[in-house]
Amino acid sequence: MTSTVSLPPIAPPMPTLASPSSSNPPLTPTSDQVVVLYVIIAMAVIIFGFWNVPVVRNLINPLKLFTIGWHELCHVTAAILSGGRILKITIDPHVGGATIVEGGSPWFTLSSGYIGSTLLGGAFLIAGWDTLVAKILSFVLGVGLVIPLVLVRDKLTIVLTIGYEAMLIGFWFIDHAQALRWYCLFIGVMNILFVVWDVADDRFFHKTNDSDATQFSLLFPRIPAHVWATFWIIFQLICLAGFCLLGIFAFKLSKEEMDAQAGMHPWFLALRRLLAD
Repeated sequence: MTSTVSLPPIAPPMPTLASPSSSNPPLTPTSDQVVVLYVIIAMAVIIFGFWNVPVVRNLINPLKLFTIGWHELCHVTAAILSGGRILKITIDPHVGGATIVEGGSPWFTLSSGYIGSTLLGGAFLIAGWDTLVAKILSFVLGVGLVIPLVLVRDKLTIVLTIGYEAMLIGFWFIDHAQALRWYCLFIGVMNILFVVWDVADDRFFHKTNDSDATQFSLLFPRIPAHVWATFWIIFQLICLAGFCLLGIFAFKLSKEEMDAQAGMHPWFLALRRLLAD
């Protein structure tokens, strides 16, 4: 009688922390992504200074017009969607923006400004993590810088706008469009933290047009302006953190991989990525 030795079944391999997929957890930033986080903090400080310091603030007038213009466009869109009528629009880098509305939903119209700035800022913030996204959003920025010139008569602002447009085009060809990422990231920080600049202008520099936080206190008198300002600042900081986590999670490409990607048409790549998802 012959006996056979049966081997125990082999269990499937257990995933370990040393596996390639888990050696770099999805929400753990790479060295390149850590740089982006530090740059975001530095840009926030720089923008706050440039936004408010006399003389120096003139240098970013075109970018301020783009940021304020989008903010007011969100008010206008919300007012029209809620049945309101636009009486007057002001877009000025020094006195701020203002949209005078008749009818519609006041709370919806007012809320849309900070929310719209946050969403656009978040999109440009994502561009700081990926060259392809930066290329796509550069078209939005290119058009957005030109449109406010319809309302501008200041020669310095016009010249600066031409300069910023030239930079936008030139950055496409510098270091495989890596410079474009930082340009878009700067715009993203400027928009997603718009409430900070808006409240600082109103509170400390007494600009002509009130901040939306002040307008909320007029709409809801029981809640003071500083409470509204705190609420919206916390809201935008949470959104900033959320978009940073999204960038860390979704865009793990190294600089070399982004450089290789930069040689292909951005719209084709975006469509292919969308279909793959």
